[in-house]
Amino acid sequence: MEISGNTRLIAHLGYPTTTFKAPLIYNPWFENQGIDIKVVPMGVKAEDYAQLIPSLFRMTNIIGALVTMPHKVLTCDLVQSLSPTAQIAGACNAIRLEPDGTLRGDMFDGDGFVRGVLRKGIPLRGARALVVGSGGVGCAIAASLAAAGVDTLALYDSRAASSEALARRLRSHYPTLNVQTGLRNPKEFSIVVNATPLGMNPGDELPVDVNAITPGTFVGEVVMKSEITPFLQAAIKRDCQIQPGTDMLFEMIPAYMEFFGLPEVTPEALRKLSKVDY
Repeated sequence: MEISGNTRLIAHLGYPTTTFKAPLIYNPWFENQGIDIKVVPMGVKAEDYAQLIPSLFRMTNIIGALVTMPHKVLTCDLVQSLSPTAQIAGACNAIRLEPDGTLRGDMFDGDGFVRGVLRKGIPLRGARALVVGSGGVGCAIAASLAAAGVDTLALYDSRAASSEALARRLRSHYPTLNVQTGLRNPKEFSIVVNATPLGMNPGDELPVDVNAITPGTFVGEVVMKSEITPFLQAAIKRDCQIQPGTDMLFEMIPAYMEFFGLPEVTPEALRKLSKVDY
């Protein structure tokens, strides 16, 4: 479908844009359905992001925005209202322009991750989970794991203040949840999640000592530069079940569609039309 004066836009905001996969998933589906909407990558560095948002949403044909690294946390300060999930996570990955001109922020990373885990038949209620990384995506995954009923949630971030702040928010909303901080040893956890950028660049260290992961542990990834990252490759060698970052992406898109008031879609339908290729 050609871009015309009637085309509506969903901005995809982040930096760098070279790793963006969403346009290769949304746009083929929109075209297949005859929907005149395009997801457009827009590279914006952290120092320019706050200034961009008010101007971007003055465009008359914009529906909203997908938000990725490194802007998810700052977005919370740039919108006028937040969903409960975004409040707990302290981050947003979606912005919607409301009829009154205000901006609404929401967060779907965690929902996408949890949907993918449950679809694979992995029980979460009563589980022990380790989430490495307390940035935007890590906070969202931790919040959704807590909502899904895990018993213990261990948080680690190289910036200790980030994981401690997340722990306080989780304890406030889930008083019976066992929240631990400062732990990176994956031993004795049934779910281990890399929610850091480690794996995006050649030579990155692994987020945890893979040799300490118990065989059979469920290992999840958020990095999408390649489907099977070095971390997931190492986990497979430990006989672990894995979830690539792209699974989280496909699972969260139906929630995005609902948020933007667009037609329903399933992850299976998106996969059939996707142009994502590694």
